[in-house]
Amino acid sequence: MDPNRCPFRTFRPHKLILLMLNKKVPKNPVINTHDLTRLTKKLGYVFKNENLLYQALTHRSAKGAHNERLEFLGDAILGFVIAETLFEQFPQHDEGDLTRMRSSLVKGVTLAEIARGFNLGECLILGPGELKSGGHRRDSILEDAIEAIIGAVYLDSTIECCKQLILFWFDSRLKAIKPGNGQKDPKTLLQEYLQGRQIALPTYDVIDTAGQSHNQEFTVRCQTSVIDDEVIAKGTSRRKAEQEAAQQILALIEKKQAKHIVVKANDAIKNLNKVKQHSRKNRA
Repeated sequence: MDPNRCPFRTFRPHKLILLMLNKKVPKNPVINTHDLTRLTKKLGYVFKNENLLYQALTHRSAKGAHNERLEFLGDAILGFVIAETLFEQFPQHDEGDLTRMRSSLVKGVTLAEIARGFNLGECLILGPGELKSGGHRRDSILEDAIEAIIGAVYLDSTIECCKQLILFWFDSRLKAIKPGNGQKDPKTLLQEYLQGRQIALPTYDVIDTAGQSHNQEFTVRCQTSVIDDEVIAKGTSRRKAEQEAAQQILALIEKKQAKHIVVKANDAIKNLNKVKQHSRKNRA
């Protein structure tokens, strides 16, 4: 084997894999042809095997083969491409900075923003329940579809083609991103704040889980000694609910600190006024 030839980059999916993935994925009349053409243009990629695109757009709530396996594949490819790009783009930064930047770029909120930029919701294939509940607007469904499309593009082309497409989608974000605290998630920021003051870390407890397996909502309770009340937050995953709870606590801490600063400033003004009054009496 030629040592300069990378087998990973030249790998083509086996026909059996493609047959399994494309099984029972007829062209869906629910999707408007005009919307699909517009989506293809916005994606910047024309599928040779259009069934892969239909499967990538099919949520598990709909009948037939859905996009979860493609999502699994696309998630791994996206993480690899972004990690490799950041590794090359920031040669002087350590693993911690690179990890935080990667997390910021591939997190659900970012993928959902990209999906909305493509108007992806208009082309999703959803079951009746998800259609009624507005699933085409839900972040978790949009982010999963983006990852599934990445997996579909890879199976339809090559890893190099898939990489170029991902870099095209993330171009402005990769140019704007910088190492530092701005990439740290709320849980990390809260943990560092408490550790820096030698305060016990917060506790996170799941107190409720609602919804079906493909559309669950987690309710988390967070407690910490820096605020008097417990915080309740919700999210489409335990991690998202915990991040939301940490964000709420950080906001409460900031509000408490601002109030403390105002009180100190008022006290200082009062003391200054007392000194001025005393000085005037002495002159008199």
